Amino acid sequence: MMITRQAIQMAAGRLRGWVRVTPVISVARSTFGHAVDLKLEHLQHTGSFKPRGAFNRMLSHPIPPAGVVAASGGNHGLAVAYAAVNMDVPAEIFVPETASAVKLRRLHGYGVRVTQVGQQYADALAASRARADAVGALMVHAYDDADVQAGQGSIAVELAQHTRTITTVLVAVGGGGLLGGIATWYARTATKVVAVEPANAPTLATALAAGHPVDVEVSGVAADALGARQISALTLRTAADTGVKSVLVDDKSIMQTRQALWDELHLAVEPAGATALAALTSGAYQPAPDEHIAVIICGANTDPIDLVERQ
Repeated sequence: MMITRQAIQMAAGRLRGWVRVTPVISVARSTFGHAVDLKLEHLQHTGSFKPRGAFNRMLSHPIPPAGVVAASGGNHGLAVAYAAVNMDVPAEIFVPETASAVKLRRLHGYGVRVTQVGQQYADALAASRARADAVGALMVHAYDDADVQAGQGSIAVELAQHTRTITTVLVAVGGGGLLGGIATWYARTATKVVAVEPANAPTLATALAAGHPVDVEVSGVAADALGARQISALTLRTAADTGVKSVLVDDKSIMQTRQALWDELHLAVEPAGATALAALTSGAYQPAPDEHIAVIICGANTDPIDLVERQ
Protein backbone atom coordinates (compact mmCIF):
# COMPACT_ATOMS: atom_id res chain seq x y z
CA MET A 1 0.00 0.00 0.00
CA MET A 2 1.52 3.29 -1.14
CA ILE A 3 1.03 6.50 0.82
CA THR A 4 -0.19 9.80 -0.60
CA ARG A 5 0.13 13.50 0.12
CA GLN A 6 -3.48 13.41 1.29
CA ALA A 7 -2.62 10.69 3.84
CA ILE A 8 0.28 12.81 5.09
CA GLN A 9 -1.91 15.89 5.36
CA MET A 10 -4.49 13.87 7.30
CA ALA A 11 -1.75 12.53 9.58
CA ALA A 12 -0.54 16.04 10.29
CA GLY A 13 -4.03 16.96 11.45
CA ARG A 14 -4.45 13.75 13.46
CA LEU A 15 -1.15 14.36 15.26
CA ARG A 16 -2.02 17.87 16.37
CA GLY A 17 -1.69 18.00 20.14
CA TRP A 18 0.16 14.67 20.32
CA VAL A 19 3.51 15.74 18.86
CA ARG A 20 5.57 18.91 18.91
CA VAL A 21 5.92 21.28 15.99
CA THR A 22 9.71 21.33 16.04
CA PRO A 23 11.69 24.46 15.17
CA VAL A 24 13.65 25.23 12.03
CA ILE A 25 16.83 27.27 12.33
CA SER A 26 18.79 28.90 9.53
CA VAL A 27 22.56 28.44 9.63
CA ALA A 28 24.92 30.73 7.74
CA ARG A 29 27.30 29.49 5.06
CA SER A 30 30.32 30.14 7.28
CA THR A 31 29.27 27.37 9.69
CA PHE A 32 29.05 24.30 7.44
CA GLY A 33 30.23 25.63 4.06
CA HIS A 34 26.74 26.17 2.68
CA ALA A 35 23.69 27.98 4.03
CA VAL A 36 21.27 25.43 5.39
CA ASP A 37 18.02 25.17 7.33
CA LEU A 38 18.01 22.58 10.10
CA LYS A 39 14.71 20.97 11.09
CA LEU A 40 15.36 20.16 14.75
CA GLU A 41 13.36 16.97 15.01
CA HIS A 42 15.71 15.73 17.73
CA LEU A 43 13.67 18.06 19.99
CA GLN A 44 10.57 15.95 19.37
CA HIS A 45 9.08 13.95 22.27
CA THR A 46 11.43 11.05 23.19
CA GLY A 47 14.32 12.65 21.29
CA SER A 48 13.55 11.65 17.70
CA PHE A 49 11.00 12.01 14.90
CA LYS A 50 9.57 8.56 15.66
CA PRO A 51 6.50 9.55 17.76
CA ARG A 52 4.90 10.95 14.61
CA GLY A 53 4.67 7.54 12.98
CA ALA A 54 3.89 5.70 16.20
CA PHE A 55 0.99 7.97 17.11
CA ASN A 56 -0.39 8.00 13.57
CA ARG A 57 -0.43 4.21 13.42
CA MET A 58 -2.01 3.87 16.86
CA LEU A 59 -4.57 6.64 16.34
CA SER A 60 -5.61 5.16 12.98
CA HIS A 61 -6.61 1.72 14.31
CA PRO A 62 -8.59 0.28 17.23
CA ILE A 63 -6.16 -0.91 19.90
CA PRO A 64 -6.88 -4.53 20.95
CA PRO A 65 -6.87 -5.55 24.63
CA ALA A 66 -3.34 -6.96 24.19
CA GLY A 67 -2.15 -3.47 23.25
CA VAL A 68 0.74 -2.83 20.88
CA VAL A 69 4.02 -4.53 20.07
CA ALA A 70 7.06 -3.03 18.36
CA ALA A 71 10.67 -3.84 17.56
CA SER A 72 13.34 -1.18 17.63
CA GLY A 73 16.99 -0.35 17.83
CA GLY A 74 15.85 2.14 20.46
CA ASN A 75 14.22 5.29 19.09
CA HIS A 76 11.09 3.69 17.66
CA GLY A 77 10.65 1.72 20.86
CA LEU A 78 10.82 4.92 22.88
CA ALA A 79 8.22 6.48 20.60
CA VAL A 80 5.79 3.56 20.87
CA ALA A 81 6.27 3.40 24.64
CA TYR A 82 5.59 7.13 24.94
CA ALA A 83 2.50 6.89 22.75
CA ALA A 84 1.23 3.86 24.66
CA VAL A 85 1.61 5.57 28.03
CA ASN A 86 -0.18 8.69 26.81
CA MET A 87 -2.95 6.67 25.17
CA ASP A 88 -3.18 4.36 28.21
CA VAL A 89 -2.65 1.09 26.33
CA PRO A 90 -0.29 -1.83 27.07
CA ALA A 91 2.94 -2.09 25.09
CA GLU A 92 5.82 -4.51 24.70
CA ILE A 93 9.03 -3.38 23.02
CA PHE A 94 11.59 -5.79 21.56
CA VAL A 95 15.16 -4.51 21.23
CA PRO A 96 18.45 -6.23 20.37
CA GLU A 97 20.92 -7.01 23.12
CA THR A 98 23.18 -4.36 21.55
CA ALA A 99 20.72 -1.51 22.19
CA SER A 100 22.37 1.52 23.76
CA ALA A 101 22.27 1.87 27.54
CA VAL A 102 20.82 5.38 27.19
CA LYS A 103 17.85 4.14 25.21
CA LEU A 104 17.30 1.08 27.38
CA ARG A 105 17.26 3.18 30.53
CA ARG A 106 14.65 5.49 29.06
CA LEU A 107 12.54 2.59 27.77
CA HIS A 108 12.36 1.03 31.21
CA GLY A 109 11.44 4.44 32.59
CA TYR A 110 8.14 4.38 30.68
CA GLY A 111 7.10 1.24 32.55
CA VAL A 112 6.40 -0.83 29.45
CA ARG A 113 7.54 -4.41 29.00
CA VAL A 114 10.99 -4.56 27.38
CA THR A 115 12.41 -7.74 25.86
CA GLN A 116 15.99 -7.96 24.60
CA VAL A 117 16.70 -10.58 21.96
CA GLY A 118 19.43 -11.18 19.37
CA GLN A 119 22.26 -8.99 18.19
CA GLN A 120 20.54 -6.90 15.52
CA TYR A 121 17.24 -5.16 14.86
CA ALA A 122 16.18 -7.98 12.51
CA ASP A 123 16.29 -10.44 15.41
CA ALA A 124 14.10 -8.21 17.56
CA LEU A 125 11.68 -7.72 14.66
CA ALA A 126 11.19 -11.47 14.16
CA ALA A 127 10.51 -11.96 17.88
CA SER A 128 8.07 -9.03 17.99
CA ARG A 129 6.05 -10.35 15.06
CA ALA A 130 5.76 -13.74 16.72
CA ARG A 131 4.54 -12.08 19.93
CA ALA A 132 2.00 -9.88 18.16
CA ASP A 133 0.56 -12.91 16.35
CA ALA A 134 0.46 -14.95 19.55
CA VAL A 135 -1.38 -12.41 21.71
CA GLY A 136 -3.37 -10.47 19.10
CA ALA A 137 -1.59 -7.15 19.63
CA LEU A 138 -1.38 -4.33 17.07
CA MET A 139 2.02 -4.40 15.41
CA VAL A 140 3.64 -0.97 15.07
CA HIS A 141 6.43 -1.47 12.56
CA ALA A 142 9.32 0.95 12.76
CA TYR A 143 9.32 1.90 9.08
CA ASP A 144 7.66 -0.51 6.60
CA ASP A 145 4.10 0.67 7.21
CA ALA A 146 1.97 3.23 5.39
CA ASP A 147 0.52 4.77 8.56
CA VAL A 148 3.97 5.13 10.11
CA GLN A 149 5.43 6.68 6.97
CA ALA A 150 2.52 9.11 6.64
CA GLY A 151 3.15 10.22 10.21
CA GLN A 152 6.83 10.79 9.53
CA GLY A 153 5.88 12.76 6.42
CA SER A 154 4.17 15.36 8.63
CA ILE A 155 7.67 16.82 9.11
CA ALA A 156 7.52 18.00 5.49
CA VAL A 157 4.17 19.69 6.14
CA GLU A 158 5.85 21.71 8.87
CA LEU A 159 8.86 22.48 6.68
CA ALA A 160 6.52 23.95 4.09
CA GLN A 161 5.01 26.23 6.74
CA HIS A 162 8.21 27.44 8.37
CA THR A 163 10.79 28.05 5.65
CA ARG A 164 11.23 29.65 2.29
CA THR A 165 11.06 27.53 -0.85
CA ILE A 166 13.25 24.47 -0.34
CA THR A 167 15.07 23.01 -3.31
CA THR A 168 16.74 20.06 -1.57
CA VAL A 169 16.02 18.02 1.56
CA LEU A 170 18.70 15.75 3.03
CA VAL A 171 17.24 12.78 4.94
CA ALA A 172 19.06 10.09 6.93
CA VAL A 173 18.06 6.53 6.03
CA GLY A 174 18.01 3.29 7.99
CA GLY A 175 14.90 1.26 7.24
CA GLY A 176 13.48 4.18 5.29
CA GLY A 177 10.32 5.24 7.13
CA LEU A 178 11.33 8.89 7.33
CA LEU A 179 12.49 8.95 3.73
CA GLY A 180 9.26 7.33 2.52
CA GLY A 181 7.13 10.04 4.07
CA ILE A 182 9.34 12.95 3.01
CA ALA A 183 9.82 11.68 -0.56
CA THR A 184 6.07 11.14 -0.96
CA TRP A 185 5.29 14.70 0.13
CA TYR A 186 7.75 16.22 -2.33
CA ALA A 187 6.97 13.87 -5.23
CA ARG A 188 6.28 15.71 -8.49
CA THR A 189 7.40 19.04 -7.01
CA ALA A 190 10.49 21.15 -7.67
CA THR A 191 12.07 19.96 -4.40
CA LYS A 192 14.66 17.18 -4.59
CA VAL A 193 15.02 14.62 -1.79
CA VAL A 194 18.44 13.11 -1.17
CA ALA A 195 18.84 9.99 0.95
CA VAL A 196 21.94 9.87 3.16
CA GLU A 197 23.11 6.49 4.44
CA PRO A 198 26.01 5.32 6.58
CA ALA A 199 28.49 3.54 4.34
CA ASN A 200 28.34 0.64 6.79
CA ALA A 201 24.57 0.23 6.36
CA PRO A 202 23.72 0.99 2.68
CA THR A 203 20.25 -0.55 2.59
CA LEU A 204 18.76 1.84 0.02
CA ALA A 205 21.80 2.10 -2.26
CA THR A 206 22.07 -1.68 -2.42
CA ALA A 207 18.36 -2.10 -3.10
CA LEU A 208 18.30 0.58 -5.83
CA ALA A 209 21.19 -1.17 -7.58
CA ALA A 210 19.52 -4.58 -7.31
CA GLY A 211 15.98 -3.43 -8.04
CA HIS A 212 14.60 -5.02 -4.87
CA PRO A 213 15.29 -5.01 -1.11
CA VAL A 214 18.50 -6.84 -0.23
CA ASP A 215 19.88 -7.89 3.14
CA VAL A 216 23.08 -5.99 3.97
CA GLU A 217 25.65 -6.34 6.71
CA VAL A 218 25.12 -3.59 9.28
CA SER A 219 27.76 -1.99 11.50
CA GLY A 220 29.13 1.41 12.43
CA VAL A 221 28.50 4.31 14.77
CA ALA A 222 24.87 4.89 13.74
CA ALA A 223 23.78 1.25 13.69
CA ASP A 224 21.57 1.50 16.78
CA ALA A 225 19.26 3.94 14.96
CA LEU A 226 20.04 3.35 11.25
CA GLY A 227 20.74 -0.36 11.58
CA ALA A 228 17.93 -1.99 9.61
CA ARG A 229 19.29 -4.89 7.58
CA GLN A 230 16.91 -4.24 4.69
CA ILE A 231 15.18 -1.17 3.26
CA SER A 232 11.40 -0.93 3.43
CA ALA A 233 9.84 -2.31 0.26
CA LEU A 234 7.36 0.57 0.43
CA THR A 235 10.18 3.11 0.63
CA LEU A 236 12.09 1.48 -2.22
CA ARG A 237 9.09 1.84 -4.51
CA THR A 238 8.69 5.48 -3.49
CA ALA A 239 12.40 6.21 -3.98
CA ALA A 240 12.46 4.55 -7.39
CA ASP A 241 9.27 6.31 -8.52
CA THR A 242 10.44 9.76 -7.36
CA GLY A 243 14.09 9.54 -8.44
CA VAL A 244 15.63 9.68 -4.97
CA LYS A 245 19.39 9.16 -5.01
CA SER A 246 21.46 7.72 -2.18
CA VAL A 247 24.64 9.34 -0.84
CA LEU A 248 26.93 7.36 1.46
CA VAL A 249 28.91 8.87 4.34
CA ASP A 250 31.56 7.16 6.44
CA ASP A 251 31.67 6.90 10.22
CA LYS A 252 34.43 9.48 10.55
CA SER A 253 32.36 12.10 8.71
CA ILE A 254 29.30 11.31 10.83
CA MET A 255 31.21 11.75 14.08
CA GLN A 256 32.97 14.92 12.90
CA THR A 257 29.61 16.41 11.96
CA ARG A 258 28.10 15.38 15.28
CA GLN A 259 30.93 17.19 17.04
CA ALA A 260 30.53 20.24 14.80
CA LEU A 261 26.83 20.48 15.65
CA TRP A 262 27.83 20.69 19.28
CA ASP A 263 30.82 22.99 18.82
CA GLU A 264 29.05 25.45 16.51
CA LEU A 265 25.41 25.30 17.64
CA HIS A 266 25.45 23.46 20.98
CA LEU A 267 23.14 20.79 19.57
CA ALA A 268 23.77 17.39 21.19
CA VAL A 269 22.66 14.69 18.76
CA GLU A 270 23.26 10.99 18.29
CA PRO A 271 25.31 9.80 15.28
CA ALA A 272 22.12 9.11 13.29
CA GLY A 273 21.05 12.70 13.94
CA ALA A 274 24.23 13.98 12.30
CA THR A 275 24.20 11.61 9.33
CA ALA A 276 22.15 13.68 6.87
CA LEU A 277 24.19 16.83 7.51
CA ALA A 278 27.41 14.81 7.14
CA ALA A 279 26.67 14.49 3.43
CA LEU A 280 27.07 18.26 3.15
CA THR A 281 29.97 18.81 5.55
CA SER A 282 32.02 15.91 4.12
CA GLY A 283 31.48 16.89 0.49
CA ALA A 284 29.71 13.62 -0.29
CA TYR A 285 26.86 15.80 -1.54
CA GLN A 286 27.96 18.78 -3.64
CA PRO A 287 25.22 21.42 -3.80
CA ALA A 288 24.85 24.06 -6.47
CA PRO A 289 25.45 27.63 -5.22
CA ASP A 290 21.76 28.50 -5.41
CA GLU A 291 20.38 25.41 -3.68
CA HIS A 292 18.26 26.06 -0.62
CA ILE A 293 18.94 23.00 1.51
CA ALA A 294 16.98 21.69 4.48
CA VAL A 295 18.39 18.95 6.68
CA ILE A 296 16.37 16.89 9.15
CA ILE A 297 18.27 16.47 12.42
CA CYS A 298 16.49 13.30 13.41
CA GLY A 299 17.69 12.06 16.81
CA ALA A 300 19.23 13.08 20.13
CA ASN A 301 19.32 9.91 22.21
CA THR A 302 22.97 9.83 23.12
CA ASP A 303 25.29 10.32 26.04
CA PRO A 304 26.77 13.77 25.30
CA ILE A 305 29.75 13.42 27.62
CA ASP A 306 32.16 12.69 24.76
CA LEU A 307 31.09 15.89 23.04
CA VAL A 308 31.92 17.98 26.07
CA GLU A 309 35.15 16.17 26.88
CA ARG A 310 36.63 17.06 23.50
CA GLN A 311 36.29 20.79 24.13
